[in-house]
Amino acid sequence: MFAARNIVHDIAGRTRAIAHGGIGSIHLLARKTGLIQTIDRELQLLKVHLPYHESDHVLNIAYNVLCDGDCLQDLERLRNDEAYLDALGTSRIPDPTTAGDFCRRFESAETVRTLMEAINTVRLGVWKQQPAEFFELAVIDVDGTPAPTVGRCKEGMDISYDGQWGYHPLVVSLANTREPLYLHNRPGNRPSHEDAAEYLERTIVLCREAGFKSILMRGDTDFSQTAYLDGWDDLNRMENHPQVRFLFGIDAMPNLVKNAEALDDSAWKTLRRPARYEVATEPRARPANVKQQVIDQRGFKNLRLRAEHVGEIRYRPGKCDRDYRLVITRKTIGVHSAQKKLWDEYRYFFYITNDWETPAAELVLEANGRCDQENLIEQLKNGVHAMRLPVNDLVSNWAYMVMASLAWTLKAWWGLMLPQGTGRGRETRGEQKHQIVRMEFKRFVNSVIRLPCQIIKGGRRLIYRFLSYSPWQEPLLAAAASWRTRQQR
Repeated sequence: MFAARNIVHDIAGRTRAIAHGGIGSIHLLARKTGLIQTIDRELQLLKVHLPYHESDHVLNIAYNVLCDGDCLQDLERLRNDEAYLDALGTSRIPDPTTAGDFCRRFESAETVRTLMEAINTVRLGVWKQQPAEFFELAVIDVDGTPAPTVGRCKEGMDISYDGQWGYHPLVVSLANTREPLYLHNRPGNRPSHEDAAEYLERTIVLCREAGFKSILMRGDTDFSQTAYLDGWDDLNRMENHPQVRFLFGIDAMPNLVKNAEALDDSAWKTLRRPARYEVATEPRARPANVKQQVIDQRGFKNLRLRAEHVGEIRYRPGKCDRDYRLVITRKTIGVHSAQKKLWDEYRYFFYITNDWETPAAELVLEANGRCDQENLIEQLKNGVHAMRLPVNDLVSNWAYMVMASLAWTLKAWWGLMLPQGTGRGRETRGEQKHQIVRMEFKRFVNSVIRLPCQIIKGGRRLIYRFLSYSPWQEPLLAAAASWRTRQQR
C-alpha cells in the first residue's frame, strides 16, 4: 500500500514555515489576558533589561514546552529556527544557559510566590469572562507528589519514605478547570500535608476575589487538617463571604473503627455508584478474565468487593472545639481461595466534613472525585514535564515548575477564552471549550499547536498561512480574530 519509491529530497528557497503554527494563538492569548504586562510589573528580578524582560524568560520556558520541548536544552533548537523567531516577532530568545540562570535568580520562596500571584491575577481576569454558572462552586483539590531525580548535587533534595531521592511538591488545583493554582516545592522527606493549610487559605482568598458563591476543599487522609477546621468553618459566619466547605479523608483510627462497628444495622444505607459509562450502541460480551483464571488455578487469596454501605456519626477531633460530620463507607469484602469463599470482612473509610445537608452517599462520591487530580499531576509530570528538576537547588527548581506548568495553564485559558459565538454553532463551540479544558496536553499540542504554517511578514502584518487541514482550524481562527483586538505593545 505504501507505493512511494522515487523519493527525492530538496531544500526550499526563501519560504519559511514552522511545525507549531498554533503558537501564534497562544501568544495572542498571552497578550489578550495581560499576562505579559502583569509579569513585567509584578516580578522584578533583572536590574537591566538588555535585551530580555522577565516575561520573555517566563514565556520562553512555557512556549518551549508547548513546542514539544521537555527540557531546557530543547531551547537550542528553537533559538536556531529563524521561522520560529519570525513567528513570534523576535530576533533572539534566551538560550538554555541563560534560561537556567534566570531560574537561579529566584533566590527566595517569596519571589516564586510573586510569580504565582502574578499568574493568578491574570487568572482572575480569565475567570471573570466566564458565564454566571461558572461561579456556583469552586472545587479545590490538594495533594503531594514525589519528584524523583538521579542528580546528586541538587540542594534541598532528600530521600522519601519509599527510598526515592528528590523533592516532594505540593499541588493545589481547581477541579472545575484542572488549573494548578499553587505549586510548592519541598524536600523529598517532608509529609504531604506540610504547608497545605497556608496555600488552601490563599486559594480561598483567590476564589473569593473571583466571586465564587461556594468553595469546597478536598483532600485524602494526609490532609485532615484538624487544627484548621474550626477557622475554615468560622468563615461561613462572615458576611459577604462564600460558603466554605471541606471534605477530607481521615485515617481509620481504632476509636473511629470502634464507633463504626457500634452502629446499628439500620444506620447503614446501600451505596450505589453510577455506571462508569453509558453504552452508546449495544452491550458487548465481556472477554474472558485471564487474570482471574490464573488466581483460581494457583489458589491465591482473592478479595472481591461484595457491597458498599454508608453511614454517619458526629465526631469532634482533638484539635477542634466543635463536632463535625463523619461520613463512613463500609466495604464488605469476600475472601476467596480456589473459587471457594472463606469469610467476609469489613473495611472502613472515613471522611470529615462541615456539610450537614448533602446526603452521605453523595459526599462519598464527591470525595472519590478528588482522584481526578491524579490525572492533572500526571500531566504536570509527564505532559508538560514541569517536575524535571533541571537546576541545582530547591527554589530554582520550584520556579521552573511554575514556569513550565504555565504551559498547561495557557491550554486551560485557551479553552476558557475561546469565543462562544451565537446562533447554530454556539453548542458546538461550547463543547469545544469543554474538550480543550479536559484535553490531555499531548493531544492539545497535536490538535492545536502542531499545525504547519508558512510565516509571511509584510504590510505591517505577520501572517500564519496553514499548510494542512485540521478540525481545530476553525475555532483557532475564531479565537485569533477575537484575541487580536488588543493594542500591541
